[in-house]
Amino acid sequence: MEAAPDQHLIAAVRSALWELSDPHRAAGAQAYMKSSVPSLGVRVPDVRRIAAHATAEFPPASAAGLRATALQLWRTAAFREERYAAIDLTGNRLVAKDLDMLPVYEEIIRTGAWWDFADGVSGRICALLLAHPAEMSAVLRTWSRDPDFWIRRASITSQLRAKEATDTVLLADVIEPNLADREFFIRKAIGWALREHAKTAPEWVQEFVALHGQEMSPLSRREALRRISAGQPQRPR
Repeated sequence: MEAAPDQHLIAAVRSALWELSDPHRAAGAQAYMKSSVPSLGVRVPDVRRIAAHATAEFPPASAAGLRATALQLWRTAAFREERYAAIDLTGNRLVAKDLDMLPVYEEIIRTGAWWDFADGVSGRICALLLAHPAEMSAVLRTWSRDPDFWIRRASITSQLRAKEATDTVLLADVIEPNLADREFFIRKAIGWALREHAKTAPEWVQEFVALHGQEMSPLSRREALRRISAGQPQRPR
């Protein structure tokens, strides 16, 4: 039997979001996101605080219950911040290393189909990769060739938080099939992933760019090398 969503938790999130809604800020936020999904005008840190308070008030009884709650909030969301809150719910330690969360993240990426949602679960995917490297590496290599470019972007950005634990073979394997892609969000993701890894291994990034420079877009190449300069230490992002 599938776990039921916690309607009290969902109601607490929605009520708190409405209390902080700001129509003026909402209009600006929607314009900035270039999206048809309406906004409540609630700041991201406040959304995170609301999600944390709601889960403290109504603690999930199980990982399955948390998955069901996050998915229902996501699927029934009328406003962008409700979807942000659904993503925030998935940060709970109950599911931090739970491979059963992968279909949830995939649904968020595919149905959200925008950079803030795809990037919102990037850290979650990284945590799964570090906990289950064999299983997740196979998934990410498959994702890197998916017809949906948001899924491909997610494969490329999956190690942004890995730092010294970055699997450079995997990083190269998910970037290389996408080097010729003309989609802005793919080109930006390639540059971003390489720039982040340059904080840990600038020499590896330089070698990768030297090897693939002719295939890379100017945007990807520029972003990849942006923090690398002779004689200067890497600075925090």
